[in-house]
Amino acid sequence: MLNKKSIKDLDVNGKKVLVRVDFNVPMSKTEAGVITDDARIVAALPTIQYLIDNNAKIILMSHLGRPKGEPKKEFSLETVAKRLSKLLGKDVKFLNSDIVVDENVRKDVNELNNRDVALLQNTRYRKEETKNGEEFAKELASLGDVYVNDAFGTSHRAHASNVGVSSLLPSAVGFLVEKELDIMGKALENPARPFVAILGGAKVSDKIGVIENLLNKVDSIIIGGGMAFTFLKAEGKEVGKSLLEEDKISLAKDLMNKATEKGVKLFLPKDVVIAKEMTNEAKSEIVSVDNFPADYAGFDIGSKTIEEFDEEIKKAKTVVWNGPMGVFEIEQFSKGTFAVAKALADSDAVTIIGGGDSASAIEKAGYKDKVTHVSTGGGASLEFLEGKELPGVAAISDK
Repeated sequence: MLNKKSIKDLDVNGKKVLVRVDFNVPMSKTEAGVITDDARIVAALPTIQYLIDNNAKIILMSHLGRPKGEPKKEFSLETVAKRLSKLLGKDVKFLNSDIVVDENVRKDVNELNNRDVALLQNTRYRKEETKNGEEFAKELASLGDVYVNDAFGTSHRAHASNVGVSSLLPSAVGFLVEKELDIMGKALENPARPFVAILGGAKVSDKIGVIENLLNKVDSIIIGGGMAFTFLKAEGKEVGKSLLEEDKISLAKDLMNKATEKGVKLFLPKDVVIAKEMTNEAKSEIVSVDNFPADYAGFDIGSKTIEEFDEEIKKAKTVVWNGPMGVFEIEQFSKGTFAVAKALADSDAVTIIGGGDSASAIEKAGYKDKVTHVSTGGGASLEFLEGKELPGVAAISDK
């Protein structure tokens, strides 16, 4: 891991420990206050339990959704406090304030006993949160003696509740952030080889930095999803009405040339699933990328491509996957993504899923427990794969 203090480097006994967690959980769109997936709450439990076991007074803070700097009932963390109470088997005090920190909150925090757990209201109820406002950071910091960042999912953002607070208190990373940095850091710096990267998703522009960084590290890159069509076009192929970034065609050419120069094998789809529209009812067929009809669009990789990608994944000792192979939310365009998920589940390699859509896909396919690591942060893992420094981690005290 980077040379940052870990939670075990802090003396937390009897201390008020302010912890930034990522409780930005998906909520039901039809039933108010119903959490549809508590994986992010569960991911924070080891850090919270460690602090309880070591006699700390624990003050948790998180954002939820995008209330845009004002209190909105549908983004209250009250439901999260109730779920956390259940998971911990102990009462979590919900400190409800529209301005997050006020006199009552301060009073309640000062009355906490060792091993007590409290949760503040949504940090994004304050517009200063996303601007890393100094005043708000000071208000938050005034509640704790030490600070722990255990929110990997927001570590690529410089906000008041992570970067702001860590400059004001002795700080460390929690177990979740430590695990993310350890596993992904080792894969990037010292991977077991062959090292294969699988990249998908809609746009090349979202992944330029990742491809450029990975070209220096991997043995092969597999490209699927909507972004593959820009590469196919760069090879001079017809892509019909498929998703295409015209202004990135020459960049795709450059990246392919760089891969050749560096001896990195680059795999593109050989065949694709095409249809006239992106629906489950649309009539679809598989065509070779050499015979692409002009009035169709591609929505998934075809069976020959699945076979070829599968073969390459079988040889790997380390695999990083970021981005689906097709529109996997629609059943008839989901085969490619789920085939990649299965290939990773069947592999003996170190398999890392870079959050976001790939994490949803591996879960939907039922293989979440069959891979080495599923990142809790889409944006953060992407920036980490790009080789960027994450502000929320950079701000933590060095060992």
